[in-house]
Amino acid sequence: MMEGTGPLKGIKIVEFGGLGPGPFAGTMFSDMGADVLRIDRKGAGDPPVTRIDARGRHAIALDLKDPADIARCLDICDKADVVFEGFRPGVMERLGLGPDIMMGRNPKLVFGRMTGWGQQGPYAHTAGHDINYLAITGALHAIGTQDKPVPPLNLVADYGGGGMMLVVGILAALINAKATGKGQVVDAAICDGATYLMSLFYGMKEAGNWQDKRNANLLDGAAPFYDTYQCADGEWIAVGSMEPQFYALLLDAMGEPSLGEVKQMDQARWPELKMRFQEIFRGRTRDEWCKVMEYTDICFAPVLSMTEAPKHPHNIVRGSFVSVAGVVQPAPAPRFSGTPSAIRWAPAPVQHDVADSVAKWAEPST
Repeated sequence: MMEGTGPLKGIKIVEFGGLGPGPFAGTMFSDMGADVLRIDRKGAGDPPVTRIDARGRHAIALDLKDPADIARCLDICDKADVVFEGFRPGVMERLGLGPDIMMGRNPKLVFGRMTGWGQQGPYAHTAGHDINYLAITGALHAIGTQDKPVPPLNLVADYGGGGMMLVVGILAALINAKATGKGQVVDAAICDGATYLMSLFYGMKEAGNWQDKRNANLLDGAAPFYDTYQCADGEWIAVGSMEPQFYALLLDAMGEPSLGEVKQMDQARWPELKMRFQEIFRGRTRDEWCKVMEYTDICFAPVLSMTEAPKHPHNIVRGSFVSVAGVVQPAPAPRFSGTPSAIRWAPAPVQHDVADSVAKWAEPST
């Protein structure tokens, strides 16, 4: 198994196994060089190689209802810089693994908590999913068509507002712990993080520059120059020519410079311009539009499928996708000039020799 090379090399992290944004955070930590030990519940199956968010971890299984395994778990966490979990509020406390106990034994410990609704609040103890967390932030209301809100996969709440906010919070707390010798609890509620991501739009709304309805604003698909269009072959393209100079390039490439006589920001004219754009873009295939617009300042890109994306020249040059154990998957991000991130190994089976696995995880990095 490859030793970590990233900026978190030598950092010891314990991840309590779960689903969704928690494992994504664990993937980021591992890719950035941390030694991550995942503790699964007894009886958990081995992750398949396609379970990309399980890559690069040591993994053991413990019976968290067995006092002996709880004691073993606490001993493991004594050696950690970071522990994080994604259970409902109160679960870790009932198991005897709450932050007060762990941090009492290991004062430098950073204890990350990933929940949907947070540790307190009327919804805190109820179930939910990305679509629900997104709903109460105002974000879901703002995304979609005029007819209905449309969930944007589970990227905005679970992974943006959840997993990535957990990573940021833990790293900030870790820096503080290294400086002060004192750890702390990081409460990463997905609904909080998704709300935080909406800061720009709440600011625009307060300034009177954002209508509180869908498909009526600059960035939500209402503008003809910031939308997707279907081509003659049924494929799609995306244009984002907001700045006047880029908009002029767009109209020239479309063969319709005279459309520039209509003021670009005249929202009353947007519907008729949108219909004209749709008609023009349906006149050629996606590849034909790529030949005209790609690699220019128009702010243009083809809308690629997940099958196509790894084969695009830009993604190939950037190395944005890699193959590990025969599975094509996104490469680590962001990039570091001196301590590059790396995928250390494919998802590994849960190890039955707990003592040996913990010893390998705990040994100092060279």
